[in-house]
Amino acid sequence: MRPPLPLAVGDHVRLRKPHPCGSTDWRVVRLGADIGLKCDGCGRRVLLPRAEAERRIKKILEHGGTSERDQVEE
Repeated sequence: MRPPLPLAVGDHVRLRKPHPCGSTDWRVVRLGADIGLKCDGCGRRVLLPRAEAERRIKKILEHGGTSERDQVEE
């Protein structure tokens, strides 16, 4: 069994498949047994079971307020 992904409210994530609006980037808006995500493209909010959300997440782009680019430059 894998440990849960280190997610926090406000994280910016990229999912494997695009949303019908075309965006693949989402914000984490709720944590618990279910994970709430808000689409960066159209603003749609979805609630996914944690196991399904963790399977769908391809990459964590930002943790709270630090982007991946900032971490590479430091």
